[in-house]
Amino acid sequence: MVLLAMLRHGETAWSAEGRIQGRADPPLTDEARERLRRLRLPQLCAGMRMVTSPLARCVETAALLGAPRAEREPRLAEMRWGAWEGRRLAELRAELGAEMEQNEARGWGFRPAGGETPSEVLARVQSWLAELDSPTLAVTHRGVIRAVYAAAAGWDLLGKPPTKLAWDAFHVFRVGAAGELAIENLNLR
Repeated sequence: MVLLAMLRHGETAWSAEGRIQGRADPPLTDEARERLRRLRLPQLCAGMRMVTSPLARCVETAALLGAPRAEREPRLAEMRWGAWEGRRLAELRAELGAEMEQNEARGWGFRPAGGETPSEVLARVQSWLAELDSPTLAVTHRGVIRAVYAAAAGWDLLGKPPTKLAWDAFHVFRVGAAGELAIENLNLR
């Protein structure tokens, strides 16, 4: 088993406004940059190699945490939200009504218009997980962390998650040789 810590990138104007970012890449806010400069890695994460999504908000987060040359891993990119990027979920729910409700009831099969499902996100991330051979800290996105957490927790992505994840905290998992997942520590600060 290899330890994998995951951290969501710092806040952007879109995330502060509750907008879906997906593959759009708004920059970090100045406040987020300042918080990240002061952030100290938990002891459990000290000494881990750092890998980041290739999106600029993650690359900059890794740099502010002391890893300006962190390896960029495309499989850690955020879920594609297609035509819904830049929108708010509440707006989509109001606009699409029963259609959105049925889509959300698909759990792992939920698909934004022109986007990818959480199941597809997990499949690409698991191909990377199967290659892990040393303790790693991944700077990534909410959708990626949520898929990894759901797989580790046995959550079907329906209803509330078994544990509420803090998006400014570290989430640590154990990864087996074939990419299987178990929870080590959640909401670590």
